[in-house]
Formats: sequence, structure tokens, C-alpha cells
Amino acid sequence: MDDTYYSRSVVLLMLALLLSVVLALVLRAPSHPVHMSGEWWTVSGDLHGSRYSALDQIDRENVTTLEQAWSLDVEAIDFTDGVRPGRSFRATPLMIDGTLYVSTALNRVLAIDPGTGALRWSYDPRAYALPRPFGGLSSRGVAYWRDAADPTDERIVIATGGLQLIALDVRTGHPHPDFGNDGLVDLSLGLGRPIERRHYNITSPPMICRNTIVVGSQVNDNPRTRHMPPGHVRGYDVRTGALKWIFHTIPHASEFGADTWEDNAWTYSGNTNVWSMMSCDEQLGYVYLPAGTATNDWYGGHRLGDNLFSDSLLCLDADSGERVWHFQGVHHGVWDYDFASAPNLVSITIDGRRIEAVAQVSKQGFTYVFDRSTGKPVWPIEERPVPSSSVPGERLSRTQPFPTKPPPFERQGITTDDLIDFTPELHREAVSIAEDYVLGPLFTPPIVEGVQGKIGTIQVPGLLGGANWQGAAFDTTTGVLYVPSSTYPSVTAVRGGMESEDLDYLFSTWTREPPGPQGLPLLKPPYSRITAIDLNRGEIAWQVPHGEGPRQRVNSILGDGRDVGQLGTVLQAAVNPSGLLVTDTLLFAMEYVRPMGIMRAFDKGTGKTVWEKQIDARPAGSPITYLYGGKQYVVLSVGGGQQQQELRAYALP
Repeated sequence: MDDTYYSRSVVLLMLALLLSVVLALVLRAPSHPVHMSGEWWTVSGDLHGSRYSALDQIDRENVTTLEQAWSLDVEAIDFTDGVRPGRSFRATPLMIDGTLYVSTALNRVLAIDPGTGALRWSYDPRAYALPRPFGGLSSRGVAYWRDAADPTDERIVIATGGLQLIALDVRTGHPHPDFGNDGLVDLSLGLGRPIERRHYNITSPPMICRNTIVVGSQVNDNPRTRHMPPGHVRGYDVRTGALKWIFHTIPHASEFGADTWEDNAWTYSGNTNVWSMMSCDEQLGYVYLPAGTATNDWYGGHRLGDNLFSDSLLCLDADSGERVWHFQGVHHGVWDYDFASAPNLVSITIDGRRIEAVAQVSKQGFTYVFDRSTGKPVWPIEERPVPSSSVPGERLSRTQPFPTKPPPFERQGITTDDLIDFTPELHREAVSIAEDYVLGPLFTPPIVEGVQGKIGTIQVPGLLGGANWQGAAFDTTTGVLYVPSSTYPSVTAVRGGMESEDLDYLFSTWTREPPGPQGLPLLKPPYSRITAIDLNRGEIAWQVPHGEGPRQRVNSILGDGRDVGQLGTVLQAAVNPSGLLVTDTLLFAMEYVRPMGIMRAFDKGTGKTVWEKQIDARPAGSPITYLYGGKQYVVLSVGGGQQQQELRAYALP
């Protein structure tokens, strides 16, 4: 072998190695930036869950002139086959390269002109023609992906209630032929157990992290049996639709955490699902998943132990599905305290040290903050003693984790001092009502209904209280986290499972709220609030009630001309508030007061209301903003039930 041949071989080998490195970098490159100025690329605005836009055309001075620019009658498009959904139109649209993309309540996908609302194309997966899923059809939105190696390959991805994972060409709305089976993957397969659709659904958009589609699920959390579908999370190749990995949120026998399910309860227990939105750090290649409670939400005598990874924040490697770290917010949960919203990936400065962190708000009213690479808490989280259970067969954890900073953003637990007291008479009546219930601190568990004459435990925050799927918004310029929350006290009690073959206890009534005196709430206001948390200091910057609440009723009872001011919306089980939107100077929030909606803008620095506008429909989705044709728009989905479902855009005159 001569030297020339040898040298040529070395050069070719080096070139091949260099090419493989470049190709690997391309394949692992971010599919889109964290923030795209003037656009809205994920349901949370970016992969970090920020719900933030730097747009400043609409500001404190001119927001009062905001008016409706256009609307799209989604109902006329969606119900052409005469099928009506059972849920509201609550999807958050995306705006990418001059087109809006949104999913409807029947899981149809629409592409829309962002300046006029004109329909460009629609795709109907006919999810309604498949067996009805748990909770009926609904959708919170779609996901978007652009190939870093070939920017002409762009896809809109939806996971439907029909258990279909579909990749659409952004230009035509046609299923991508190279993805799955003619553009579709069957999500009812590959979970390791047969899935009963009456217990299983998908309503939230998948998260696309690098080149992996991460899919969660919604599972019936008030079942009549201990045998329920598992909430395992799956990762699919965004180009081919091939299953890349499955992460067992209920660990199998040889896996980490299986020993937290005593007596092999992992073999039949279900739920522990990621039903809400997720977040992604494409530089690290990590996806952050908020997981819910195990079967069933209110009694765990059939699943003794801490039950990893229920009620946990999970950090997984998006490419492999391997666990990087986890944090369990509730050990052996019996309160329905799911992690219910997208984790916020935040950059903060603590004592002069820059930290790339993740902040997770919770139904308990806590904000947990971690180093997003390692899972180490930014501020200490303490295990503190909590009450034990009186329910036969139940064994709760003796302690639960309490963050030392930031302070809670919601009322936690209940005593007679928390009862309504606008007048002495109201307070006395509230105290009399409360005698029929168990009151106690956070993590006071359910009781057996009727024991010692008690109807149940009043849980505060209740099952729909604290921070829910709408999540928090993070201002990337100031380090302030904005959290919408509701107190929503709920009655938690179990009863003997006469209607079940293998559950000793069932939840008594899922949406029961305790009554209050003279038709008013039992507790003092505020009933809903917005809290601004300075994450650089771990302190509350400001907190304001959000919504009128029973303001006029209380004023009338007082009868002395006093105005008690905003008391905060009294959340109802069937009505969830929409999420927040933070911009250069403003914080947008929506309120629903049957049958009207109210749009509000707050000064984001002080919490002062600078504008509000009544609209003739329920704001069901979370607002977004974008710039198109030189004009800034604020867009949200409205309607549902008996109201016409529309996508509405607002802009300056």
C-alpha cells in the first residue's frame, strides 16, 4: 500500500467522521427558537411555557381602544356532519409564518388567514366516528415542527380523542404520507394493556422536543374499578411516526420506583397520566412532564406506598425517554392534586448566580423551583408532618413536601377564621354550616361520608382550585411569574364501593361544593386571584382579586352604600377560566360571568386594571398575540355549549 493511497484513505475517513458529526448536530438542532418575535409557535407561545410576547404596539395608553377586528364562525365549519361536541371550543391557536392553526372541539384542524380570519384549509380526522372517548371530544390545540435539515418540511401534529396521532403538511392540510400509516398512528396500541376508550382520551397537544413527539393522555379519574389504563408517556419519531420509547409512569417490576407500589399494585393501577401541557429545553434535549394522581383520586388502600411517579414533575431525555430526574409533589395522593399545567422554564438570578430553572405551579397553591438540569431545588423543600386518614385500609404518607420559597399563592387549608364575615350574622351562619364538615390544614384527607355526622372534608384548595391547566405566564425580561388561581373549596368524602367489584371505597360526589350563607360563598374572598411572583427573589410582588364575584349581592346585603370591590370569580365546576398572556407592558386575562365574558388588561408591574371589555361569549381558550401586516392582534377562542363557537381577533383601530 503506497503513501498516496494511505493518505487518501485517512482524508476520506476524516471527512466521513466530520459529516457524521455535522449530520448529528443537524438532527439534534432545535426545530425552532424559544421565542419567535411576532409569532406564536406553541400553545404556550414557546417550548418553555412562557405565554410571553415582546410585542408593544398595544400598550397601557392605547389598549382602551382595542376592538374586534374579525371573527371566524368555527361552528359552521365544524358541525357540517351534524355532530356536536360535548365540550367548549378551548383550543389555543398557533401563528406561524403568516398562518393561524387551531383545532376545534371535534378535533378538526383549521388553517386561517391571521389578518382576516378567512379559512385557508381544514382537515377532518373524523374522530367523532370512532368510539366515544372518556369525557367526549375536545382539544386544547396542536403542535408544530420544522425540519432543521430541510426547512421546507413543516408539519402540524394533532393527537385526537379518537386516539389518532396525525402529521399534516402545513401548506395543504393533507396527512404526511411518510408518517405512520398514510399520516396516522394508532395511539390505542403500545401501552402494554388493552385500552378501554370509555376511560381514555387525549385532549392536550403533544410536545415536539427536537425530533420526538411526546404524547400524554387523559384517564378517567373517578372510576368504579382499580383496573384502569396506565398513563404511560410515549415518544414518536416526528418524521416516520415510529414509536421511539415508552416511559412507564407506573414503573414495572424491575424499574426504579416499582417498590413504591406495595403488593404489586403497579400491575393493575392506572392513571398517573400527563394530561396537560408539557415543556421542552431543546438545548439540553429534555422534556418536562406534569403527572397526575393514580387510580383512584380519593382512596389509595389498593395502592399502598408513595406511588411514583404520581403527582410528580418528570424530566426525561426526549431522544431516549430515559428519566433524568423527578420530583414528587404529593406522596400517595388522595386529593386530586395533579400537576395540571405546563412547567415554566425560566432564567433567574439568585444572589448574583444565574440559574436555568424550571418552575412548576400546583393545585395546592405552591410554586416549586428547580435547577432544570439536575432537579436540585433552588430553595429548600421541606418534608413536614400532615394529618393521617381515618378511612379503613388507607395509609397516607406521614409527611408531604412544602417549598420554603416562594410563598403560597392561594389559601391553604381552612379554619373558622377563613369563613365569610362581611357581617356578624353571615359569619355565624357560616360557622353553623361548617359544623357539618371536617376543617383542617392543607392535606387534610377525605373521610367516610357520614362518620360522626360529618358530610365530608372541606378541601382548600379544592380539586379544581389552585393553578390548573391554564398555567402560569413568565415575563422573560423581568423574571416575574404570573399565576391565575382559584380557591374553589370542595367536599371530599368516600363511601363504600357497593357499585364496584374491587374498590372498597368510591368518591362520594366529584364536583360538590360546600354551601354558604344566604347564597354567598362559605369562605372569605378573594375567590380567584392573579399573583405576580418575583422568581429572582422568591417573593410575591403583587396579588389582586380577579373578577367581580358576588360583589353586587354583598353590596346589597350590607345596604349602607359601601362597595366591597372585586371579590374574584367564584369558580364553578363546569367552567374553567382561561389562561394569561403577558406582553411588553400588559397582562391580559379573561373572566366568564354567565352568559358574558370579560377581557381585562392589567399593568403588569402593579396589577392595576387598565382596561376591561365585555364580550357576548364565554372566553374558553387562552389568548395569544402576534404581528401580521404591521398590526398586532390578540386572538382567543370563545363559545361552547349553547353559545356559537368562534375564533375572535382584536386589534387597535
